[in-house]
Amino acid sequence: QVQLVESGGGLVQAGGSLRLSCAASGRSFSGYNMAWFRQAPGKEREFVAGISWSGDSTYYADSVKGRFTISRDNAKKTVSLQMFSLKSEDTAVYYCAQDSFSLVNMVVSTRRYGYWGQGTQVTVSS
Repeated sequence: QVQLVESGGGLVQAGGSLRLSCAASGRSFSGYNMAWFRQAPGKEREFVAGISWSGDSTYYADSVKGRFTISRDNAKKTVSLQMFSLKSEDTAVYYCAQDSFSLVNMVVSTRRYGYWGQGTQVTVSS
């Protein structure tokens, strides 16, 4: 069983920064791709950023490219999302997710991720 626990959300003014963290427990962490998704009220859950199981490759949605940075620490079983230059449209619940399969290529579809955290609210005021 995998448990993912997010932290670091909150209220921030437009242009500000936040750092989200996700702590994993349970099965092995290092062999699995990790990703952050978000869901705004009335919208579908969308991919934000992902990092390969090795940490060598990162992927970003166009809307956050250049503003967000994803990283992972396999020894600590954590994945983080550093967010800069936040905009009101970044307001959403942010979810950490782990790929269902190990040692595979990164994908951005929610259907590939079998383990999810409970989510953390990020609110950006304009």
